[in-house]
Amino acid sequence: MKERLARLKAIRKLIKTYRIESQETLLGHLEKEGFTVTQATLSRDLKLLKVGKISDGHNGYVYTLPGEDERQETERTYIHDFLRGYISIDWSGNLVVIKTYSGHSDAVALAVDNLGLDEVMGTISGRDNTVFVALREGLSGEDFLARMKKSIPELED
Repeated sequence: MKERLARLKAIRKLIKTYRIESQETLLGHLEKEGFTVTQATLSRDLKLLKVGKISDGHNGYVYTLPGEDERQETERTYIHDFLRGYISIDWSGNLVVIKTYSGHSDAVALAVDNLGLDEVMGTISGRDNTVFVALREGLSGEDFLARMKKSIPELED
């Protein structure tokens, strides 16, 4: 978990500091920083950070980070979708079950996925009104709920 956070921070720094044109170049910079990462993991990290490519004004493209305002607006949208759709959160061990209003399970699962919580390994949206959240080993539903409340202060038990 901590390595992932450090890696994400390093990716942000590298993209802000260097002209990065490809994942291969970024992987090289990450290795110099002491991170060993696969291309698939890097792709997921870039998606999580909402990294895009923009024209460099010549013949190529470079990676860029979304603006802080844009990132906050996007996060706010996910929080709104979560709050609008969830009914309750319960858990057993490291499996969390989020009950949702009918038709809201996809939006709630997407919100959890995109909040970038290191505690979460993944989500599965039920057909209509349930989201299953798999937590990393050693974490509990209480840990998940505490982390969600940090991200979403409006969240009620």
